[in-house]
Amino acid sequence: MPVSRSFSAPRTGSHDLPVSAALDSFMSTGWAKSPLPTDLRVPSIDATPARRARLAARFPGERLIIPAGALAVRSNDTDHRFRPHTGYAWLTGLTGEDQAGHVLVLEPDGDERHEAVLYLRPRSPRTGQEFYRDRRYGEFWVGRRPDLAEAARLTGIRCAHLDDWEKLLTGPQPPVRVLADVDPSVDELLRSCRGFPIGRSAPAGLEAVLSELRLVKDPWERGQLQQAVDATALGFEDVVRSLPQALLHPRGERWIEGVFDLRARLEGNGPGYSTIAAAGAHACVLHWIRNDGPLERDQLLLLDAGVETDSLYTADITRTLPLSGRFSPVQRTVYELVLRAQDAGIAALRPGARFRDFHLAAMRVIAEGLHEWGVLPMSADEALDADNGFYRRYTLCSSGHMLGMDVHDCAQARADTYLDGRLQPGQVLTVEPGLYLQPDDETLPRALRGIGVRIEDDLVITADGARLMSSALPRTVDGIEEWMGSLLESRV
Repeated sequence: MPVSRSFSAPRTGSHDLPVSAALDSFMSTGWAKSPLPTDLRVPSIDATPARRARLAARFPGERLIIPAGALAVRSNDTDHRFRPHTGYAWLTGLTGEDQAGHVLVLEPDGDERHEAVLYLRPRSPRTGQEFYRDRRYGEFWVGRRPDLAEAARLTGIRCAHLDDWEKLLTGPQPPVRVLADVDPSVDELLRSCRGFPIGRSAPAGLEAVLSELRLVKDPWERGQLQQAVDATALGFEDVVRSLPQALLHPRGERWIEGVFDLRARLEGNGPGYSTIAAAGAHACVLHWIRNDGPLERDQLLLLDAGVETDSLYTADITRTLPLSGRFSPVQRTVYELVLRAQDAGIAALRPGARFRDFHLAAMRVIAEGLHEWGVLPMSADEALDADNGFYRRYTLCSSGHMLGMDVHDCAQARADTYLDGRLQPGQVLTVEPGLYLQPDDETLPRALRGIGVRIEDDLVITADGARLMSSALPRTVDGIEEWMGSLLESRV
């Protein structure tokens, strides 16, 4: 066993001024009590016990270790903003930036039961130096944390000091599974314990099972996702209203990004992923997040953005908008082909349908359209053949994914439960076909080059089909032009 590291050693900067004994003594006195409200609970407290029980039931007799994750340095002594690992947040209900370094352990209590213990860094007492000197965890630097009793009330989970969790690794050990590659210090500690028994009782690993358990969203989760979608719609309205100013700025894409991200921070935790604000040919770059280009009135703007709620559920919506307020004839032609593809994909959504069906339906429409334009030198059937696939030069990626606490949710689920699985009521997913007609692609007519269009909506599978959660945002050419016109007129 390695020498136990302390989780409470203050991290100070190299340029910190020394603290005299007199100042240290003065800092430890004269503080009023400031407890958290006794009725404060995490919003998902009614759901998390069943979530932990479902996970534990898949690994009888095994200890499960789920870290929140670790802070990552952005520059010198400045860290990136922290977001806890989705599995940890889903099981505990704790979603804040103060969760860095914490560890949830589901400890086997007999073959069929587990006890949850949350090992965390509690609020530091006002008798040491951490609260005012530690730049990474000190209350005066980054804000207050709950103490152990407060954390237990918040979550309904027994809580212990983070320094104590390593003691679990001494003496006789049950089989252990860890959510690896989340917190390097946890991985390092477990690797150093030679001969540590690794759990083997389940056919799928801990990460895969966590993803699979989250595939179907309960009513509370669906409500959170609808809240995220509704806030995102407001952000898109903000963007349209800001277009006159954005068009004047040499980095208009960043103006758009800033406007949307402001709404995301006001309504929730922030954007659920890096906002894509892609004008002109930048829209042909699927994950364009540099957002450093200008806006031109004759271009399209592809805006792919989503608000993440404080509970960490995110929307994921894309609209492609004419910066002039009106589609040109060629822009309309491309847009309407993508819209027909999305309509076909949405029509394929129903319980029992294969997950891949909506993508295949959308791609058939895309291939047929490309053939009609003379872009594909073969029939749609030939292009769609697995041994051909030429249509993919112009569309490239899949047409949707599961949505939830991660924008590409449940990605570690096994193929037979997700990609090759069947849709179920309560699943939430995106449908997002696109055409990306590269500016230097000589297989295209010049009029089509440099046009990128994606239309993405969020849907929940219902008992007999799917409900469009993002219906507040128009999808048709006429609807978009009317919507943009009304928003821009309202500014005058």
